[in-house]
Amino acid sequence: MYLTLDHLTKKFPARSKQAGEVTAVDDVSLEIEKGEFVTLLGPSGCGKTTTLRLIAGFEFPTSGRIILAGQRLDDVPPNRRDMAMVFQSYAIFPHLNVLENITYGLRIKKLAAAEIRRKADEVMKLTQLTGLEDRAPNQLSGGQQQRVALARALVVEPKVLLFDEPLSNLDAKLREEMRFEIRDLQKRLGITAIYVTHAQEEALVMSDRIAIIHQGKLAQLGTPEEIYERPRSRFVADFIGLSDFISARVESFDERAAQVSAANAVFSVPTTAGLATGQSILLHIRPYDIEFVDFRADKNVLAGTVKQATYLGNIVDYRVAISEHLDLRVQSDTFHRYAPGDRVRLHLPTERCHLIAEE
Repeated sequence: MYLTLDHLTKKFPARSKQAGEVTAVDDVSLEIEKGEFVTLLGPSGCGKTTTLRLIAGFEFPTSGRIILAGQRLDDVPPNRRDMAMVFQSYAIFPHLNVLENITYGLRIKKLAAAEIRRKADEVMKLTQLTGLEDRAPNQLSGGQQQRVALARALVVEPKVLLFDEPLSNLDAKLREEMRFEIRDLQKRLGITAIYVTHAQEEALVMSDRIAIIHQGKLAQLGTPEEIYERPRSRFVADFIGLSDFISARVESFDERAAQVSAANAVFSVPTTAGLATGQSILLHIRPYDIEFVDFRADKNVLAGTVKQATYLGNIVDYRVAISEHLDLRVQSDTFHRYAPGDRVRLHLPTERCHLIAEE
């Protein structure tokens, strides 16, 4: 494996008056292949940025190992790790022009002037900065500044490219454009990339694999499809995408399907590993997978009352009361609309239901 995080842990002294330590990264193990794009995704304060700083060498682990291409790095300083980072704030030098910013690392390495210019020209072409060499940072747009930061990181030809929420300061349209540019560039160069973000859509669009971080621990690792369609916990399902959860009980199951009771109804759902008859479990489904139906059925149908209907252009977002203690969120197209107070029947398709162990 190209880059390995082996039981990585980082503890900081507690900032309060009480003695003790705070565990920011808690026994994280992760293996990343050469040329892979892996995103560390999680809410603020979950430990994803600390993990990135440990990889970069800006922090040193309390325990555990970091191994890159067979070399242990956990006590190697940042300038000897053969990595480069693109920061949230861009961190480009305001007193240097575009070319000087991009070539800063090469000049530190004391490369020949001709070689520096050749490398700079190549990376400026890649990042669409050709012709802006003499511009000052304050003469650039946000997107151009981000390209300068990216070019400065790429020009030193690192083994691993690190991103610390690099698009969070851009407006929505530019952020969408830049995420595709970064991913396309990473693919073309075949460079290994680790990307930190709290934006779920960004992670889904850009990643080969996503590592969900929760309270310092690795909650789940998988492809975007695996993370989104087969979350292993309520936290993962709730964090990445919209979700509905219904408390349920396993009545019976075989290799293909499980029968669960929930909200005074019976549901047929795909079997999940580790089921036991009588087990309390959560039935999980995405709001746009629930269907409004007229037909009557014995399974996978719930009756309810529309509490709220919000028009969102291409869809209507509904809140449907199933019981005193259970509301479901349902997103449907605008072909047929329902109003608050309407009685409705909801079908939860078997193939779109997913069982999650209660936490």
